[in-house]
Amino acid sequence: MQPEECVRALEQRLGTTFSRPELARTALTHKTYVNERPNEGLQDNQRLEFLGDAVVNLVIAHRLMDRFPNADEGELSRLRARVVDEKGLTRVARRLELGELLLLGRGEDRHGGRDKSSILADAVEAIMAAVYLCSGLEKVRELVERHFSELLDEVTLSLVRDFKTQLQEIVQERLKVPPRYQVVSESGPEHQKTFEVEVSIGPDPYARASGHSKRDAEQSAAHIALQLFEQRWQEGLVTGQQPAPAAPAPQQAPVPGPKDDTPV
Repeated sequence: MQPEECVRALEQRLGTTFSRPELARTALTHKTYVNERPNEGLQDNQRLEFLGDAVVNLVIAHRLMDRFPNADEGELSRLRARVVDEKGLTRVARRLELGELLLLGRGEDRHGGRDKSSILADAVEAIMAAVYLCSGLEKVRELVERHFSELLDEVTLSLVRDFKTQLQEIVQERLKVPPRYQVVSESGPEHQKTFEVEVSIGPDPYARASGHSKRDAEQSAAHIALQLFEQRWQEGLVTGQQPAPAAPAPQQAPVPGPKDDTPV
């Protein structure tokens, strides 16, 4: 496939157009391809990969902060690392079948370079940098929402499972009753709903939290309730020998700011 054909195929797979197609070509160009053509004035994708790493990390970090308004810096950093590590980026590259579009040297091509994780991951970041330079951060955000959605959903599920499971196990062991979740309100247009969920332990409401899905709201509420339950247990306000005493008004998670209307 000729370089121009590779660029056109990339545009079709991404669902975008490059105002500077030479940047897209550079994003697909491996250093071995340049080394075999020393007199053509070509550039490889390493500089774009450097920029793309920062751009993708920024967009993913922003998205995770929106999804998990109560997660601390350490939790957010771990989640981001799981999305934008080499394994995650390679999954995105293979889903887009980028390998067949890469411009590789003949030796690298013969030795399986089109399926090497490091090459594919670098190409994804370089492509995102090219999109950023051509169309700005908003277009990168749109592409990340579309092509990284599966990875984002996976880390969401892992965190939801962690907090809800922790709360379930601790409360069941100590009080012999499970926590209960209830949607107390829904607001906003259909494409951008906000759900408010309350979690109760025994007779007492412990926490409320909001999210753009019931799952996200339950996760946030479980996180708050887990911290509050442990605090009350340590203070002797909750014991396994008697029902939990009447609790003050449930803790409320900060409501996140306005979000985009792209479902994830």
